[in-house]
Amino acid sequence: MNYNKIYLYYFSGTGNARASAYWFGEMAKEMNIDCEVIQLYRTIEVKQETIIDENRLIGFFFPTHGFNAAPAMLKFIWQFPRIKNTSVFIVNTRAGMKVSKLFAPGLSGLAQILPAIILRAKGFKVVGMQPIDLPSNWISLHPGLKEKVAESIFKRCERITKKFATRILNGGTKYKALLSLPIDLAIVPISIGYYCIGRFFLAKTFISTKACNDCAICEQQCPVGAISMKHERPFWAFTCESCMKCMNNCPKKAIQTAHLYTFILWYLILAVIPSFGFWLLLKQRFVEFVGNEWIASNILSIFLFIVSIPVVALAYRILHYATRWKWIDDIDRFTSLTSYGFWRRYNFGLKQFRKSNRKA
Repeated sequence: MNYNKIYLYYFSGTGNARASAYWFGEMAKEMNIDCEVIQLYRTIEVKQETIIDENRLIGFFFPTHGFNAAPAMLKFIWQFPRIKNTSVFIVNTRAGMKVSKLFAPGLSGLAQILPAIILRAKGFKVVGMQPIDLPSNWISLHPGLKEKVAESIFKRCERITKKFATRILNGGTKYKALLSLPIDLAIVPISIGYYCIGRFFLAKTFISTKACNDCAICEQQCPVGAISMKHERPFWAFTCESCMKCMNNCPKKAIQTAHLYTFILWYLILAVIPSFGFWLLLKQRFVEFVGNEWIASNILSIFLFIVSIPVVALAYRILHYATRWKWIDDIDRFTSLTSYGFWRRYNFGLKQFRKSNRKA
């Protein structure tokens, strides 16, 4: 098959998925194939008539969030026009690490499976499923990788991506993602838990310290528009996807993860609220009413989640308001691991993108 037009859609916070998309685009350029690389930023509308011609190839590049596709990309794929017999492929970037000289892969969970099912149901022909283990950027959990380590991972992943691109552009197929299918299926509950619950809680773990100068760069650059400036400080909405762009790109390093607040909040939700009378006193009666303990427990868990969402929203608003007081700001800063110098930011993907732009 000779493709005459390629559309590459990518969603990226710190540049990993963007790097993969551009590497693929470079191979298309070398083969003299018309290729368009498109960033998913805030909203983007795709009209069916723009991609309905024959011999078109469409690629989706995105980071793995909570062992699932980034919600913004998943929504985009869900709303993508139905086009039968058009070839598509999926590339997800995962939390790659390196121990000594050994490259450690990340995990996909539903990141490949769910988009593939949706696209197949829309009539597309899925010709490629490729995970790319680019450096982990979740610095709320761990410091950013050293630049030398990130560079070696990037070089390896560039070779893998271009090899994958060559095969796909020559009309072949490759389903590397299926090799980890048993493990991915085993962590599906975590994937579902993140998408339905976890991402909303994680959205409320970001704060800014007094180092913030109200430049609003984080608000302007947020790919999903989840940040707004309130009381001269950034405020994160539930729509935040924890892509880490704001924290890694803040010129003042003012954006932190509120680790102490997060610990207290999770303790409140997971320990204090469930111990209320409605949980302890009514559970047994509810089980008897439903007739099945497993079903009753899950219904009560969903109810707990619904109750906890306003608790999270209120607690975060209080924290955001209270950070104007110096002693609260100091507590936040001293109890946030991300505020310390040894807790490196991750901006290697952004540096590589700027370097490639200068070369171009």
